[in-house]
Amino acid sequence: MDHRAQAEAALINATKHELLQYVGGQVSLEMEIPKLLWLKGNIKSTWNKIWRAFDLPDFLTWRSTGVDTRSLCSVVCKWNYDAMNMRWSVDFLKQIGLDDLCVNNFEIIGQRICEPGAAVGAGLTEQAAKDLSLLPGTIVGTSLIDAHAGALGMFGCRAALEASDKLLETSLDDLQGKMALICGTSTCHMSLTRDPCLAHGVWGPYRGAILPDYFLSEGGQSAAGILLDFVVKSHTQYTNIQAKLGKNEHIYTYLNNLLEKMCSERKCGDICYLTKDLHVWPDFHGNRSPIADPNLRGMISGLNMNADEESLALLYLAFVQALAYGTRHIIDNLVEKYKRVPYSSMLFCGGLAKNNVYVQAHADICQLPAVIPNEQEMVLVGAAMLGACAAKAYETLEITSKEMGGTGVLLKPKASTKDYHNRKYRVFLQMLEDQRKYKEIMEK
Repeated sequence: MDHRAQAEAALINATKHELLQYVGGQVSLEMEIPKLLWLKGNIKSTWNKIWRAFDLPDFLTWRSTGVDTRSLCSVVCKWNYDAMNMRWSVDFLKQIGLDDLCVNNFEIIGQRICEPGAAVGAGLTEQAAKDLSLLPGTIVGTSLIDAHAGALGMFGCRAALEASDKLLETSLDDLQGKMALICGTSTCHMSLTRDPCLAHGVWGPYRGAILPDYFLSEGGQSAAGILLDFVVKSHTQYTNIQAKLGKNEHIYTYLNNLLEKMCSERKCGDICYLTKDLHVWPDFHGNRSPIADPNLRGMISGLNMNADEESLALLYLAFVQALAYGTRHIIDNLVEKYKRVPYSSMLFCGGLAKNNVYVQAHADICQLPAVIPNEQEMVLVGAAMLGACAAKAYETLEITSKEMGGTGVLLKPKASTKDYHNRKYRVFLQMLEDQRKYKEIMEK
């Protein structure tokens, strides 16, 4: 959500450095190198005192073990580390004005880069063990970024299939066909391939960022759960609904039930048809993927003067669908334009994974089966997998993921709504072109 480093990202992207091909053609203002450049230019007193610059998972590893290492996941995905040659690029850092980071063999940003799941040092230090109420020497595995840990957890998850679904088993188990969506405040769309897939607007391909011998492609939406919260909480009916909800009732459950009631009363057949005349482009906080334009903004078409509960429910549903159309946009971009291996399933974790309307909308709009793991905290499961791999409980991290991934609930796409969503998707893409036209008109 931190977009302060926009000018710094633009400066870096203007170099057209070859490393940028591994971040979708341009570095994101959400990544760490633009942020460090911003820090250097804006808070010089802090910059001059830097001892080490850590991503949070690497800081926690250092704090736990006292050993100064970096995870390949962190530095490849967020710090423009050259994973193809396994080195920091002196040329890149000098070109963007961060040659300070090259001093003493890159000690500020990391001299030792370790693969995820590799054991670090001698495990927990005495102090860390005391702080965590664990035993000194407890094995610590090299970390993953939180969303990437969720992806690792889900890549090994299997759908609990009924007899009639057994034909899906092979495609659902295809690792290259899986897209893991870690959906909370923002959403990360992660998938692995054996061969690199270079695609504009999608971060990566990152070699070995999650599993050895696989390339990670990472799409995303900067605002997802937080966008739905904004839409719901800014509506006039929000406080009225909250006032009548029970202590353990959630407003999204209330809205989902209201949508079903509206569908029944209007004899729609499916709630998706309720938004036939209400369309949304959801980039209120810019577009991360597949356009990679932080200056894009949100759009709504089809508003009226209604301000009742039903108007809130419809607006909420239209935004849920827009996020799913955004996911389809990422998928189509990778598969159709950049010839990635086709997807065969999606897996969901995070707060939005608990919302069946959100997950079913993705299944229907992308026409892919969706799996929701039975274990809700898949980021923690992924972290546990790293520890298990470091402790040699399993031979490889890929095997660890399969053995510890557990099972999940399968939501199948509805063929009956396919044509409707195809038409709404065309409107979705047209809204992007319209916004570009408006900008062109105003900038003349």
